[in-house]
Amino acid sequence: MKHEWKKEEKNIYLPKGKPVIIEVPKFNFFTIEGKGNPNSSKDFSEAIGVLYSLSYGIKMLPKKDVMPSGYFEYTIYPLEGIWDLSEEARGKDILDKDELIYKIMIRQPDFTTDSLALEIIGNTKKKKPHPLLDKVKYESIEDGLCVQMMHLGSYDDEPKSFESMKEFCKENNLVREDLRHREIYLSDFRKTAPDKLKTVLRYSVKKI
Repeated sequence: MKHEWKKEEKNIYLPKGKPVIIEVPKFNFFTIEGKGNPNSSKDFSEAIGVLYSLSYGIKMLPKKDVMPSGYFEYTIYPLEGIWDLSEEARGKDILDKDELIYKIMIRQPDFTTDSLALEIIGNTKKKKPHPLLDKVKYESIEDGLCVQMMHLGSYDDEPKSFESMKEFCKENNLVREDLRHREIYLSDFRKTAPDKLKTVLRYSVKKI
């Protein structure tokens, strides 16, 4: 049976439009780190393409008569990003998107091993060479205790949702672990109207 994250991992990827507490376990990702405005950065858009190229490289292995141990049919996971700001930009009243620091990523299925990931990276360098492949990492990331919610609308309107999450944390005796946050992109911004975009907002918290 095909593993579809939208059906089988709703608690992780499809929260309601109000904050909830969740414990997020360790998952494996292809990741690329960078800095700059995602709306105008060539590296950012090309990094997305590189991550999807690697992800489909694993998914399509059976088509090439390669069957990794434990392989199962699945739907490619959505693009995600962990966002931060440079120290120079933290004190500014207006968000300077050129000072954004990001780690974008796509989760890989549980059967993916370190050796398989490195093999896929190596094969992709040969067949679809790209400078950003040298920046790709395959790593395990555990978000742990988090607050998350679904944000519906433009990315520029996210502060409204973050304010709801902030109030929720106060009411539940929680504080953020740090200033970073994760975004999970459930919509293709190239094909979706800004007011229809669906984005999971999440950050790690601890109890006080």
